Amino acid sequence: MLRCIVRLQSQVGNAFSLSKVCLRNQYYECVARYSAATAERKRFYQDVSISQSEGGLYEINLDQRKLKTPGGKLFTVPNEALAIAVATEWDAQRDTLKFYTMHLTTLCNTALDNPTQRSKEQMITAALKFLETDTICYRVDEPHGLVELQRNEWDPVLQWIEKRYNVTIGSSASILGPEIPEATKDTLRQHLKSHNFWSLTGLEYVITQLKSIVLSLGMIDRHLSVEQAVLLSRLEEEYQIRRWGNVEWAHDYDMYELRARTAAGALFVHLTSESSTVKHKLLQD
Repeated sequence: MLRCIVRLQSQVGNAFSLSKVCLRNQYYECVARYSAATAERKRFYQDVSISQSEGGLYEINLDQRKLKTPGGKLFTVPNEALAIAVATEWDAQRDTLKFYTMHLTTLCNTALDNPTQRSKEQMITAALKFLETDTICYRVDEPHGLVELQRNEWDPVLQWIEKRYNVTIGSSASILGPEIPEATKDTLRQHLKSHNFWSLTGLEYVITQLKSIVLSLGMIDRHLSVEQAVLLSRLEEEYQIRRWGNVEWAHDYDMYELRARTAAGALFVHLTSESSTVKHKLLQD
């Protein structure tokens, strides 16, 4: 934690930059509170179904009642595949609704209500800020075993993304981190602009889970699996656990939760950016 704070302080060269980072943190805290506003509730419905409105959007029905967002809007999604996925989340709940396990529902609520009232451009800027503190760009200079592990596991991913997007990112053991060229930021910004608002909501969610835009794009582009991306995001923790041991159950629980959130975010991105293709495949399966 101390190292992360030092890195952050070293990168934000003045009070204005630091305030922007604080605002970004406040946004994610706001979204976290918003998504977990009602942690649990007794199940109040029997059947879950979907229906298509006149405008072509899809709605979720709990018995005869239409689902609404926390902000009071009618819960609508852009395609049938996403509607089926969300309905499955609601149908899978037992006697008690555990909203903190319903990640797709939460992402839809966030996209529909936009609780922080951000524009697409603001979302892209926030996502790109993670490039300055990307997990796999910061390296240690000791111990030797961890240095080698980071080089062997992280370097291939960096090489892939640099080739995939024709950019330069690099890595550094300095607390200042690597200097990211403006051309790299511009290229990635143009790529992110190709995503719609819903897709960006999911992508930004994945980035916050992995603390890495590099790993997130690697997973969204199907270069990495969810399991690989999560493990790479926790490389230093896993090294320390192998060296010193871990709490018997806590590690597995944390890993499971991170995988579940990351997988949901990746699925959300694909369901909202490739609606027709994913819809056809999902319905076939």
